[in-house]
Amino acid sequence: MRSLGKLKNKVALIIGGGQMAGETFGNGRATAIKFAKEGAKILIADINIKSAKETSKIINDNGGSACAIQGDISNSRDCRRFVSSVLKKYSRLDILQNNVGIGPGRSGPNNISIKEWKKMIDINLTGMFLIIKNVLPVMQEKKSGVITNISSTISIAGNTKVRGSVKEKNNAEGQTAYTVSKAGVNTLTKSFALSQASYGIRVNAILPGLIHTPNGIESAIKSTNLSRKKLNSLRNEQVPLCNQQGSAWDIANASVFLASEDAKYITGILLPVDGGLSLKRG
Repeated sequence: MRSLGKLKNKVALIIGGGQMAGETFGNGRATAIKFAKEGAKILIADINIKSAKETSKIINDNGGSACAIQGDISNSRDCRRFVSSVLKKYSRLDILQNNVGIGPGRSGPNNISIKEWKKMIDINLTGMFLIIKNVLPVMQEKKSGVITNISSTISIAGNTKVRGSVKEKNNAEGQTAYTVSKAGVNTLTKSFALSQASYGIRVNAILPGLIHTPNGIESAIKSTNLSRKKLNSLRNEQVPLCNQQGSAWDIANASVFLASEDAKYITGILLPVDGGLSLKRG
């Protein structure tokens, strides 16, 4: 794995660096591979240790340095263990990439249970708070660090509606829990960006639009009953830029930029990576 050097000598903790099964790469796996190509050493944390190990194997087989650890971001003990493990393995921590999250499904108020609501908030929002809380002392001590949270354009520009779905009527109530959790990620990002600026810690968020990842496609197939071909066609036609969904590599490229010295004067931004979708939704 040839190092291009933008993250040379850096150590990154990637939360959610595995992925569910599917035809394409997920955001976390693509970002881990891209970080490694840029010279970073990686600790990949995921609730699915098999998938995390698959990501680390791809990196190591191509000349990079990565290892995997199992755990749940919504568990404070696991978050502490992630941080202690990366320090034990690599003796430093420069970058935290918060990629973990569960998809919207049918998360509107008429369909979601209290248990499902709490799970959505715990994983998508509280988990990010917990891991950041445990990373901050390490970054504060060395007066530098980069934290990038993965949010969603739904947090600023309404729901994704897949027209033609046989369940469109049921989905019309929206994706309330998911939207609230991702809006919370945005506010969390801005709050930490301001409070940690004096320590030299930069905190930003990426807001993906319609991205062709296993999490995006497989969950949508289940919630819409559409064929894969029809679903992809409907998603593509919604995107203003060339009528084409993005890929996990688009998220990975944005993540490298925010983690690198190219973005050394950028903190507190919510960066849509969506082919103009948020502009269209307004």
